[in-house]
Amino acid sequence: MTMRIGFGTDLHRLVPGDGLWIGGIRIPCGFSADAVSDGDALLHALADALLGAAGLGDIGERYPESRVTPGEASSRYVREIMGDLGTKEMRVVNADLIVDLENPKLGEWKASIRESVAGLLGIDSNRVNIKAKSGEGLGLVGRGEAMGAQAAVLVE
Repeated sequence: MTMRIGFGTDLHRLVPGDGLWIGGIRIPCGFSADAVSDGDALLHALADALLGAAGLGDIGERYPESRVTPGEASSRYVREIMGDLGTKEMRVVNADLIVDLENPKLGEWKASIRESVAGLLGIDSNRVNIKAKSGEGLGLVGRGEAMGAQAAVLVE
């Protein structure tokens, strides 16, 4: 059995809107991510981590803007990449994920995000960890101008 690690990161500018998509869950708030797709930075980072672990490039190569339908669900990317991992007889062992966002605070949403991501990965939710970090008033995240995400996955 061969183990491989993948790492992904994403950053989206925040604009006035009616909510954010984080890990496949819609979080109601006064802004949205400026993106061609639904702007789910966590799933974009996860998709990059999965692609990296499998040696399949990155999300920008796989899903250039010309192939993205405006507003489409980022869960599609994770599902398709998981299909590719299955073809390579690879499976996710665990995922450790970070959301960088000043507001809203994600405490009440973390369990739902965890369940959503676990479902996309086809693993038990106890194999998915979600961490929420603020920018403490510093940088793009801290000033409320952007949200970011990082993902690390272990596959075998």
